[in-house]
Amino acid sequence: MAGSSRNPLAVGRVIGDVIDPFENSVPLRVTYGSRDVNNGCELKPSHVGNQPRVNVGGNDLRNIYTLVLVDPDSPSPSNPTFREYLHWLVTDIPATTEVSFGNEIVSYERPRPTSGIHRFVFILFRQQCRQRVYAPGWRQNFNTREFAELYNLGSPVAAVFFNCQRESGSGGRTFR
Repeated sequence: MAGSSRNPLAVGRVIGDVIDPFENSVPLRVTYGSRDVNNGCELKPSHVGNQPRVNVGGNDLRNIYTLVLVDPDSPSPSNPTFREYLHWLVTDIPATTEVSFGNEIVSYERPRPTSGIHRFVFILFRQQCRQRVYAPGWRQNFNTREFAELYNLGSPVAAVFFNCQRESGSGGRTFR
């Protein structure tokens, strides 16, 4: 039921704005310090300043994965002209390990939203094989769907997102 309205990725409009419906098939755990990232949780910029620990599940070390972290709400949710802003890109992550065993193509850039509540989305793809992946020329206007198509990654195998706003932020996104 990837497209179901009960799916937090659909409720948070990650499915639609960033990725198409898919079936979660690989465990993905993202942790900032002692805080686990769960779909829709709120983390402040001070919580996400350092690169998170990302563990990829699975049971076969021969499987390798690509991790993408994007902000589809940049520079502001009401006017996302930079959609999607690429915060991190790591390839060749072996199953059952963490992202540090992969090949960092674009270094982690800490989330620093200036206006409104932003969604930060971690998307995991299973690679068919090791291949050379080129860093995009810029971080803004990255397109996860086009990237996946360019490198024959297929549909995501896992995704999780958190919400983040300025430390002094108020107001925000409401879901019906």
